[in-house]
Amino acid sequence: MQDYTEVKFNITPLTPWNEILMAELIEIGYDSFTEEFDGIKAYIPTALFDRAKVQDLYIFNQPEVVITFESEPMPNINWNEEWEKNFSPIVVAEKVRIRAEFHPQDTSMEEIVIQPKMSFGTGHHPTTHLMIEQMLSMDLTGKSVLDMGCGTSVLAIYAKMKGAGRTLGIDIDQWSVENSIENAKRNNVDIEIKLGTSALLGNDTFDIILANINRNILLSDIPHYEKVLNRGGQLLLSGLCFFDVDDIMKVCTAAGLTLEKKLQLEEWVSLLLRK
Repeated sequence: MQDYTEVKFNITPLTPWNEILMAELIEIGYDSFTEEFDGIKAYIPTALFDRAKVQDLYIFNQPEVVITFESEPMPNINWNEEWEKNFSPIVVAEKVRIRAEFHPQDTSMEEIVIQPKMSFGTGHHPTTHLMIEQMLSMDLTGKSVLDMGCGTSVLAIYAKMKGAGRTLGIDIDQWSVENSIENAKRNNVDIEIKLGTSALLGNDTFDIILANINRNILLSDIPHYEKVLNRGGQLLLSGLCFFDVDDIMKVCTAAGLTLEKKLQLEEWVSLLLRK
C-alpha cells in the first residue's frame, strides 16, 4: 500500500460542480472520493499530489463556482476493501447490469463483471451510464471498435458482448491497462489493450470509436478520431457537461461529423456522431 493525500474541496454552489470537479480530478490522478455536504474529499497517491495542477483545472476558471481546498497526508488505506464495502451493482435501462464478482448473478439481464480497483468506469458515474445507454441501440456486430481512455474497459467489454469484431482499448494509466486485461478475462472476451494516448493510432482505422474522457482531451483529439474513423462510422462521446456541447459540436462539425443522437443525465451529456 502507498501513502495517500486527502484533499478537501469546498464548493459553492455544490451542484453540478461537485461531479464536474471529480471528473477533472480523475484525469490528474485522483482515484477515490467521498461526498460532503459542502464539497468533496478526494484522494491521490502522495507522490502525485501537485497543488498547481489542481489550480490549473478548467473548473477553477469558471465564474459560476467558487472552490477552495486544503490537503493533509493520510494513513495507509486498502482502497480495494473500501471499494468493496460501498460498491453496488448498476443497472442501465433494465437491460445491462454492471456488478462485481462478489455480487449474485442476475440472469434476467446482460451482465458485465468488473473489479475496478483504482480505475475509472464502474458505471456509477452518469457518463459511463450514458455511454452504455447509447450503445444499447447501436449495431456493433462485426464492427471494429476503439475505446479511448478505456479505464476498466467496461465499454469495450460491452461492445464485444454485442458482437463487435476487433476491439482496442487505450489508456494513459498503467493501472487501467492491467485492470482492463483482468476484466476482459473475467468476461471471457478478447480485447487488445495498449498504454498510451491517441498518438498510438497511426494509420489504424475503426468503425466505432468510444471516448468517455473529458472536454479538453476531446477538443484536442476529435480531429485524430475523425482521421481513423471509417466513412459511415460512429463516434460516441461523453465526459461532457451540457455547457460543453456547443464547443464540442464546433470541432465535430469542422471535422465533418454529424450529430445523430444526444442523451443527457443530470448535467452530463453523451453525443453520438457519424462520419
